[in-house]
Amino acid sequence: MRIRTFEKMRVIIYSSNVKGVLRAPASKSMTQRAIAASVMANGTSTIRSASLCEDVMAAVGIAGNLGAAVELQGNTFRITGNFSAKKPELNAEESGLCMRMFAPIAALLDVPVTITGKGTLLHRPLHMISEALSELGASCKSVNNNESLPIVVQGPIEGGNITIDGCETSQLLTGLLMALPLTTVNSDVVVNNLSSKAYIDMTVQLLRQFGVVVQKQSDEHYKIRGRQHYTAQDYTIEGDWSGAAFMLVAAALRGEIAMSNLYGNTKQPDSAIMKILTLVGAEVAVNVREITVRKPVAPLKPFNFDASENPDLVPPLVALASQCKGVSAIYGIDRLKHKESDRAVVLQEEFTRMGVKVELTDEMMKIYGGNPILGGSSVYSHNDHRIAMALSIAALCAENGTAIEGAECVRKSYPDFFTDLKRLKVGVKIEEESGEENIQHE
Repeated sequence: MRIRTFEKMRVIIYSSNVKGVLRAPASKSMTQRAIAASVMANGTSTIRSASLCEDVMAAVGIAGNLGAAVELQGNTFRITGNFSAKKPELNAEESGLCMRMFAPIAALLDVPVTITGKGTLLHRPLHMISEALSELGASCKSVNNNESLPIVVQGPIEGGNITIDGCETSQLLTGLLMALPLTTVNSDVVVNNLSSKAYIDMTVQLLRQFGVVVQKQSDEHYKIRGRQHYTAQDYTIEGDWSGAAFMLVAAALRGEIAMSNLYGNTKQPDSAIMKILTLVGAEVAVNVREITVRKPVAPLKPFNFDASENPDLVPPLVALASQCKGVSAIYGIDRLKHKESDRAVVLQEEFTRMGVKVELTDEMMKIYGGNPILGGSSVYSHNDHRIAMALSIAALCAENGTAIEGAECVRKSYPDFFTDLKRLKVGVKIEEESGEENIQHE
């Protein structure tokens, strides 16, 4: 398998209208979960319409090191599970989900497994992982004794009763719910201050499709029977509302876009973008697996939104608010500190460069919108894929060309983002400058 990356990419986006039909990118979080389940399943699973972004490829590498045989044809994975410590070093790259989900899974094994990563993942908090695994009978120690990656996980976990704190992320709970069914005893998991509850519903739903039952007593309480078995499945990945949100906002600002591969009955929390677009006055039409958004004739109205359960929506919402006539407020921004960047601070910094006034408190962001034409400028992604995409959408409304440095980071979640922008019929004018190509073989 060949992975192609570029060391640097600079794009220049010019003021443009948009009109066309796009297919929403595949959900990377569901693809990663499906890969993890396939690793632990007996037989060969087929994962169709999969995301091929960098975070997913990190999960693929981990799957291989955990004994799975992985084949890729187009955007379909065939994964034959053989759960073992084939190569006891798992590289999560920059994927927080990979780190937190695969740590409990690795702790099922009775050998030490090293988990490493790169970039901002090296600085994300780990105490919740080490505390949870220790409570379940395993150990989790930082190699450098500084509470950061790399860590060494030594299992096996025993299952049982455990209480964790979910205020920072729900991803560790996802990992526990995936691992504990394979322990020898029943488990009872209580989670306090759980954030992003809908992502846990997504996990429970996927587990059921792979033959594993988790009993949800409430959002804070889960019962898991031990000695269960994963069964190989033919599983199709749905479209990603997190990535689609950027294109739907672009339509509300600059024209009309119809996006297919979006399920109205999804459990993805970022489908809340539809309610917000309706609230600000955009024209929204919902058909079977297709959403159409149009820019209204009247100015867009400001909005208030609590993003505690939808932190990934904040970047596209800032782009949207920049064009709403009045002051918009986004609450629950404290969860943005430990992303690929300190997102609230970065959004304030870069949108200020574009002429948008943004005020921050610990819990709230205010965006003063309504300037119909933003100032063209040079802005920086801070190596954060969602920052790069938010700036790109805002650039459609800028007076002059907006140069976005570090734009290659969109490959983390939405590799075809700029290709999709170019694909629109009216045509977004984009110039790309790429650095030296680095080709890796695996």
